[in-house]
Amino acid sequence: MLNNIGLPGLLLIAVVVLVLFGRGKISSLMGEVGKGITSFKKGVSDGKEELENTAEVAKDITPEEEKDKDKV
Repeated sequence: MLNNIGLPGLLLIAVVVLVLFGRGKISSLMGEVGKGITSFKKGVSDGKEELENTAEVAKDITPEEEKDKDKV
């Protein structure tokens, strides 16, 4: 269905959206989308950093008695 939309169809859709919403509304909407993408990327990078830090800090808390049982 979407394979049949060419350049004239996309231009028509863009003009209709521009007429319906106006330039100001579209620019503010795109600004919000940009802020959302930036926030998502920041959250992903913070999550990666947190996982890396957690892996470095992780330590074995198995009681010594349990460790000895595994060796036998």
